[in-house]
Amino acid sequence: MKTMTIAIRTTIVTIVLTGLVYPYVMTGLAQVLFPWRANGSLVTDEKGQVVGSELIAQGFANPAYFQPRPSAAGEKGYDPTSSGGSNLGTTSKKLRDRVAGDLKTLKEQNPDASGSVPVELVTTSGSGLDPHLSPEGALWQVPRVAKARGITADRVRAVVDSNVEGRTFGILGEPRVNVLLVNLALDRQFGRPAALPTPEKKDTKDTAKDSATSSQPAAPGN
Repeated sequence: MKTMTIAIRTTIVTIVLTGLVYPYVMTGLAQVLFPWRANGSLVTDEKGQVVGSELIAQGFANPAYFQPRPSAAGEKGYDPTSSGGSNLGTTSKKLRDRVAGDLKTLKEQNPDASGSVPVELVTTSGSGLDPHLSPEGALWQVPRVAKARGITADRVRAVVDSNVEGRTFGILGEPRVNVLLVNLALDRQFGRPAALPTPEKKDTKDTAKDSATSSQPAAPGN
């Protein structure tokens, strides 16, 4: 009986200390000392609206913006609730085919880019949410971004250079560029680009008519 009492008391004390006291104390200290970090390192635009997190990559389809590394997080990529890599090995045909397709797309979208495509632009990170590119990965995209915004490449390159982050503590990691932050810097300096046109959707009746009169079944997703 005495042993049971001691075990129960130990369990209660442990739950209180590790399940209540410790989390609340750590949360309180974080809110006091590092409130921005503790709340997700959220980034706002010029209107004060939250547009993302400094720590999480997001896709940019508009050619006027720099594109991050490809992502295998979630079904469509860049899903913060499904962080992870593809886990495909170097001998995987699926991986080779995906990289070859990305290379073709990048070259088509960046016809004025010089030099070979930086490897990071066709490889996903382990988390699928890496928010950074190397300066070289960003600078390779400068001609496309400059053309889409109607400005000189030198002006875009200057924005990239001013947003290069050095090594942490001067020794850890490599120089890098946060894609979201550099895209926001472009908007602040040159204004927001025109939004991409929304794909038109066929009327339901027209779609049904087309399907009925077509000699071949409609492709999935059309």
